[in-house]
Amino acid sequence: MELSRKLGLLAAGLACAFAAQAQTVKETPNSHFKPTGKGWGELDNVATEASKGQAGGAGRSASTSNLTYHGGPVMVAPTNMYYIWYGAQWDTASKNVLTNLGQHIGGSPYFNINTTYYNGSNVHVQNSVTLAGSTTDSGTLGTRLTDANIASIVSSAITSGRLPADANGVYVVLTDKATTATSGFCTQYCGWHDHTTISGKDIKYAFVGNAETQCASACGATSPSPNGTPGADGAASVLAHELEEAVTDPNLNAWYSSFDGKENADKCAWTWGTTSTASNGAKYNQTFGTMKYLIQQNWLIASTQKCVSTYP
Repeated sequence: MELSRKLGLLAAGLACAFAAQAQTVKETPNSHFKPTGKGWGELDNVATEASKGQAGGAGRSASTSNLTYHGGPVMVAPTNMYYIWYGAQWDTASKNVLTNLGQHIGGSPYFNINTTYYNGSNVHVQNSVTLAGSTTDSGTLGTRLTDANIASIVSSAITSGRLPADANGVYVVLTDKATTATSGFCTQYCGWHDHTTISGKDIKYAFVGNAETQCASACGATSPSPNGTPGADGAASVLAHELEEAVTDPNLNAWYSSFDGKENADKCAWTWGTTSTASNGAKYNQTFGTMKYLIQQNWLIASTQKCVSTYP
């Protein structure tokens, strides 16, 4: 969600339910907002005590207010996603889980939900996401990152030439289990998205934290997790949340609820729809490539507005 809208939501239910939107939209632990000002980005909420047990905060029902279009840009070209692996404690298995998600979420019945969104010229979002590149930052700014630090990590990756400056891209800063974000990771949000100008282009970016050792009950996955990587499995749902919001509300002035400021993924935070049980006993509701995931639902605006896991 966007920060200013998040701010309002956070005021209404800061206790870890759904944080309010601010200028940077952040997803709070089983809630989706962070206190700041409009344009901050979108918050991916933290899980509440009442909803714990289902992927760190499932079980909340979506709010009933519909989303409306507010005139801002929408990412209607094919989306390129770029990963920035931050920190020195990323293991191969966890990276594989998130890489597989990035490689297969595009073209899926899940991401197809976003094709119901459109811009002012009635051009719709495409069901096309490509994991177009990745780079590593072993922890140049330490383990306690401010919002400004996170923007700097993205800027450095682009201006150094490690990643291209792509106006059709969403750059995801994925932090390892030893790194936190000081503006509220684990307490106010699990992730967020925002935009800024880098190399003369409007760059969309997101923060997604690894909750494995810091707040598994608030931002993590179920135990056991679908792929046996609780930090990455939890981050996968947060990543999907921020990606779909960055696409449908990239500059925080397109698709959101006039009632409470929630963006599409905020409406369905920590809800899963119908789930199946994997051989290891973990719950899952999506299969991307060869891997299973428990991914929050997304808000459909076609016909009756509601949370769904796939479209059509």
